Amino acid sequence: MTEPVRLSKYLAHMLNCSRSQAEQYIAGGWVRVDGVVVEEPQHRVLDQKVELDPDASLLELVPVTLLLHKPPGHAAGLDSDAKQPGIPAAQLLTYTNHERGDPSGIRPLKKHFTALTLATPLATPASGLVVFTQDWRVARKLSEDASVMEHEVIVDVGGALVPGGLERLNRIDHGFTFNGVLLPPAKVSWQNETRLRFALKGERPGQLAFMCESVGLQVLAMKRIRVGRVPLSSLPAGQWRYLQPHERF
Repeated sequence: MTEPVRLSKYLAHMLNCSRSQAEQYIAGGWVRVDGVVVEEPQHRVLDQKVELDPDASLLELVPVTLLLHKPPGHAAGLDSDAKQPGIPAAQLLTYTNHERGDPSGIRPLKKHFTALTLATPLATPASGLVVFTQDWRVARKLSEDASVMEHEVIVDVGGALVPGGLERLNRIDHGFTFNGVLLPPAKVSWQNETRLRFALKGERPGQLAFMCESVGLQVLAMKRIRVGRVPLSSLPAGQWRYLQPHERF
């Protein structure tokens, strides 16, 4: 060759395969140029060394689900109309922020960062577990079951709890009506002197602050540590991991 050509064209000639097959290999992260994985079929090559991984496969890429530990100040679908909505949480979904100890064994690919649906919005000031997915089954599950799926949230509070306030939060004697909707029962307990644990279904934006203010408390910080049966666990703030095949919301 005397002029650079597209990697897909070069690979198709090298392997004696179709251009579409070559593009599949490249998008699957199976092709290295001078020892570096290249995932763009349009990448230009001339005299570089092009290699196909011995384990290369033409199987279609499986849609993935990413679990992000969103830090406070990053926007994740709520507060989008605020004057300062925060940095989009999706910007944290990069190779750099992938959890080093991710137990899934999935090889990160650029394709995994495209066509993602934010399935569990979270207020900008809050932190904790946020789910992004390419899998329509996961997106539908989290959407259709939103009103019955339990979320676990740790809330740092200030102020003085009114007498019988914890019982009221647990709705032993009274229910809560929020924005005209009677809320389902919640499980609320003290973690320490300034921190409450909420386990509730169908959490609505502003609901926890409303409930706390109704019993004399002020929300200082919130952290979602579980969605359904999937916990945040030890995932560091600002990092993400893949949902493992055996995990179910």
